[in-house]
Amino acid sequence: MPKTFFSEEQQNQIVEAIRQAELLTSGEIRVHLEPECKTEPYERAKTLFVELGMHATEQKNGVLFYLAYQDKKFAILGDTGIHEKVSQHFWDEVKTELQAHFKQGNFTEGLAKAILKAGEKLTQYFPRLSDDTNELSNDLSFSGDNA
Repeated sequence: MPKTFFSEEQQNQIVEAIRQAELLTSGEIRVHLEPECKTEPYERAKTLFVELGMHATEQKNGVLFYLAYQDKKFAILGDTGIHEKVSQHFWDEVKTELQAHFKQGNFTEGLAKAILKAGEKLTQYFPRLSDDTNELSNDLSFSGDNA
């Protein structure tokens, strides 16, 4: 079940990384888990991006970390606002680092570091404004196997 892939403590660590990453940016970061990915992970992430309402952020600066843990697949998707500012090289770099952590079984640490790295990049291009509101939940989202 997706909600039990990470312990409550691990989920809290990931949510805290999202909170920390979003402190200095108007960007929005989400993490979504499910056991299996029946399509190409990037395509699944694009579908989830819309389902989670991430495409509706004002500055188009959402970032989704998608993980299909049983299939050992994942994707990172940045909305058009952030993707236009950073090169594909940045996303590939984050993906490579995340993959290295995952191969060692360090899912929580890897996600936390990748989230903070994305947050740093978002801060460069989308600094937090005084009237900024958190447009999307920081909680992990789940689907599949009764979530």
